[in-house]
Amino acid sequence: MRRIAVEQDIMAKNGRAADLNRERFARERTFVVNLMSSPGSGKTTLLVRTLQELKTRGDRLAVIEGDQQTTLDADRIRATGVPAVQVNTGKGCHLDAEMIMRALAKQPAPAGGTLFIENVGNLVCPAGFDLGEAKKVVIASVTEGEDKPLKYPHMFSVADVLLLSKIDLLPHLRVDLPLMMENARQINPRLKIFPVSAYTGAGMSAWYDWLRTELADVVGASPRGAVAAEAQVG
Repeated sequence: MRRIAVEQDIMAKNGRAADLNRERFARERTFVVNLMSSPGSGKTTLLVRTLQELKTRGDRLAVIEGDQQTTLDADRIRATGVPAVQVNTGKGCHLDAEMIMRALAKQPAPAGGTLFIENVGNLVCPAGFDLGEAKKVVIASVTEGEDKPLKYPHMFSVADVLLLSKIDLLPHLRVDLPLMMENARQINPRLKIFPVSAYTGAGMSAWYDWLRTELADVVGASPRGAVAAEAQVG
């Protein structure tokens, strides 16, 4: 019972911080995407290609990069010309809302633009922590096999979008892509699925179009609760 109480307290604290982040993003009309995956899914490669494309369209962009150690991925992001803040979690297996709040003090979210949060590579812990994001996106490589959605159902159940990455490798694999998609939809029928290759660019245009549509909705929306949030924080 004592352990349950501690877990409840941690989640309640994270929830309060996530709400403050969400209110801030609403005031600034920032579209925030939480990218989650297992290690080796191609998450950073896909993000780099996405940033390069959106940058050519004139989008305002920023990244919060989560890893246990090193700045390797953040350095790759910065090489695109997009600002990135590195958050090292040490032994931690996920980002939490307070980490995002501290990162925003170093690099503000782009008003009227898109903030990508690249979470720590892990198909378990990140699914349980609200960061204040607008959308959760899970990336699963086709090399991981058809059973991943069934083995890690919570991650796929909370996601809004599934990017099935590395489809350029399908001719070399014994993977049933339709079955992988069916298993994902069995867990989450509302899931939007985009099979993509960051290497060849296959399927990426549909992903870019989805991002631009969601950004337009956020930028065009009224900042609900902004005045109340400012009064509460003040």
